[in-house]
Amino acid sequence: MQNKLMNLYDKMFSAYGPRHWWPGDTPWEICVGAVLTQNTNWRNVERAIANLKNINALSPEKIMAMPHEELAEAIRPSGYYNLKAKRLRAVTSWWLENVVNNKLSPDEKPLEYWRDSLLEVKGAGPETVDSILLYAFNLPTFVIDAYTKRIMARHFGTGKDIPYDQLRNLFMDNLPHDARLFNEFHALFVETAKNACLKKSCLPECPLR
Repeated sequence: MQNKLMNLYDKMFSAYGPRHWWPGDTPWEICVGAVLTQNTNWRNVERAIANLKNINALSPEKIMAMPHEELAEAIRPSGYYNLKAKRLRAVTSWWLENVVNNKLSPDEKPLEYWRDSLLEVKGAGPETVDSILLYAFNLPTFVIDAYTKRIMARHFGTGKDIPYDQLRNLFMDNLPHDARLFNEFHALFVETAKNACLKKSCLPECPLR
């Protein structure tokens, strides 16, 4: 299985090259983006983050100090802004309790400890949690999203309704736990699904055909 997965990776990498994902100036900004990107596209997230920067509010301390209405208005471009304001504040509270100088503290605790800890935060689902741990903290956890499910169902027969953790375990159990590999692999899934392995069918230029 490892050879098959790496062959998949190699085909996508040959087609698209390194993706340099996740965009963000700091681990905290990456964390905010991971929360806001739920059920929207990245362009809308960028607008919401720009709003926070414009009012000098892109820090965990300032987000916690903002009235709910002000925070919701700032992140309005990301959609579901009242709900996301609550979720962002919940994740911010977790951050302030667990992160020191942009590092998890104490950092000798294993990945699963931090994953379970963050999953307990209201509104933080597994995709958001794995995105934060991988992209903000460089921890080797594999991110599963709708694009990953689509490609794996189409080319590996995993089923489009496979549970999140079952598909995640396919990667976690068969690949070296390398954050850099997991980072690039997930980003390549996104790029391939957006450009070639489309929802209805693969385009002729899809590298996985």
